[in-house]
Amino acid sequence: MGTAAHLILVGIPGAGKSTVGRELARQMQRPFVDLDEQVVAHAGLSVPEIFAAHGEAHFRALERAATERLAHAPQPMVVAPGGGWITVPGLVELVRPPSQLVWLRVAPARALERLGDGIAARPLLSGSDPLADLTAILAVREGAYMQSDHVVSVDLMTPLDAVDAILALARHVSGE
Repeated sequence: MGTAAHLILVGIPGAGKSTVGRELARQMQRPFVDLDEQVVAHAGLSVPEIFAAHGEAHFRALERAATERLAHAPQPMVVAPGGGWITVPGLVELVRPPSQLVWLRVAPARALERLGDGIAARPLLSGSDPLADLTAILAVREGAYMQSDHVVSVDLMTPLDAVDAILALARHVSGE
């Protein structure tokens, strides 16, 4: 069984992967998968609890298992993995090709605004300076994000604007 052609949204925390992904899936009439939610459901622990009890390496192993399950899904989905998913060796290769990666590029300051109180659930942003943490995360991951098939700069976009931009890209790629 081959990999379904998923549309995978990548970017730093606060880029809008889950928000945009849910609406994109609705409009494309595809299932939506939040990979972190899959990990949490499988582990029976929240992401912060997984990090606290077992560390980031264990979380990444759970993320790999969820990606392997996704790779064998029979139908195309819209997928929102965690921000660091793209940096884990071998994960992208499990689903690509034929899956397409879309980088939701956002400035760290804008991402922080969007996260608001939700920052408490982000273990990698739990330091005293979340903006510096996000900036450092982007610096480390940017090269991996740049390997995406498409880039949508979402700083000045509403989630619906981002959905429209991705749908336009999908139509262009499929030749519609």
